[in-house]
Amino acid sequence: MTERLADLTAVELVSRYQEGSLSPVEVLEDVLARVDSLEPRLCALYAPDPTAARAAARDSEYRWRTGEPAGPLDGVPVTVKENIATRGTPVPQGTAAADLTPATDDAPAAARLRASGAVIFSKTTMPEYGMLSSGVSTFHHLSRNPWDPARTPGGSSAGAGAAAAAGYGPIHLGTDIGGSIRLPAGWCGVVGLKPTHGRVAVGNPYPGRAIGPLARTAADAALALTVISGPDRRDYTSLPPLPDSTSHGNSDNPALDPQGLRIGLLLDAGLGLPVDPEVSAAVSAAATLLEKAGAIVEPIPPIITRAMLDGLDHFWRVRSAYDINAIPEGRRTKVLPEIRRWVSTATELTAFDVFHGYSQMHAMAVAVDAAFATYDFILSPVAPITAFPAELAYPTDDPLKPFEHIAFTVPYNMSTHPAATVNCGFSSTGLPIGLQIAAPRFNDLAALRLAAYVDSLVPDHRPWPA
Repeated sequence: MTERLADLTAVELVSRYQEGSLSPVEVLEDVLARVDSLEPRLCALYAPDPTAARAAARDSEYRWRTGEPAGPLDGVPVTVKENIATRGTPVPQGTAAADLTPATDDAPAAARLRASGAVIFSKTTMPEYGMLSSGVSTFHHLSRNPWDPARTPGGSSAGAGAAAAAGYGPIHLGTDIGGSIRLPAGWCGVVGLKPTHGRVAVGNPYPGRAIGPLARTAADAALALTVISGPDRRDYTSLPPLPDSTSHGNSDNPALDPQGLRIGLLLDAGLGLPVDPEVSAAVSAAATLLEKAGAIVEPIPPIITRAMLDGLDHFWRVRSAYDINAIPEGRRTKVLPEIRRWVSTATELTAFDVFHGYSQMHAMAVAVDAAFATYDFILSPVAPITAFPAELAYPTDDPLKPFEHIAFTVPYNMSTHPAATVNCGFSSTGLPIGLQIAAPRFNDLAALRLAAYVDSLVPDHRPWPA
């Protein structure tokens, strides 16, 4: 069988470049061929630039030949989500209402990828303002799930999830404010990490927002994290570099032995959509495997309340209404109708409602921190359901009930804890089921190491969709 270079991991690519058995130019061409084959159906990419990418790959090839790679990702093909600014490309945020002025500078994470020699060959799609867990957008074509194109890849890092599962290169950057990395990672069967808040500088920080990697392996996600993490003057919340910046998730950062770990198992969020029995069974089976390997696994009660989720909804509703009302009226009508319906109710909320909503985000953070008092990790489903139909903006198909599926993910945005996702099984219809692994603050690599261990235990590994 002919080796498909597009399917090699970043760790494998760097090793092959180092030994001289493979060239970044060869790899990029195979990735672009994969894109040409699948992209008309998946619609995962925005603003691809194969000409600039080929030039970057040639430069990388020269650096490897002379023994002077720029960094740990030199020559590795990567994508960056549309709302992570890259120099010279507009940032429409998934909406036709956007001003399409090109960005003047790379955002911190994109700049670090370039400095490391990574070949950014394209951006990836996102839904309207990143406020949907689907690929529905008035600007981009509808993104689809490689496992079943009738299903959503999830959102808001929709294109990133689809690109990772389809093998558009090994590393894809997404953003996450309520589950936007972990939901598409879970529904597309890949690894995703919402890092500790501030671990990766975002450039324009606000509560809950994080940037992190999606990849087919935890080792690749860890490698990407070590490259993009660290402080930046543009983000006052950004943290110092990772304590072990040389740990790339392979032999230096092996899968985490669960012997003696105390793990909380959250199977019922206590609110929102009911958990599909197949999802619950797959997550429970993964927890049982960890228990057999020596972990102490204990069921835990719901962490957040309905008042917390509704308060967050109220605050985000008013914030989004403020942003949309700032758009000139001629463009405002281009915003997705479901988003306009959601924000239209913002005027019904009082100042008291908005402040209370903000306070509930803090209450959510306190509740998560309390849940970690006696546990090293908390396991749960990523989402209560498998991927829903691609054309729906929300799994509820109701713009006034937009967050009924994020009760497992959004608490860790508000609390700033890292949370990773890894595939733990498949539904009877062949759709991936994601396991979420949340860890104490700053333990990002530990979450990925446990994800690697789970991946090594789970028996149902299927060929990637083609």
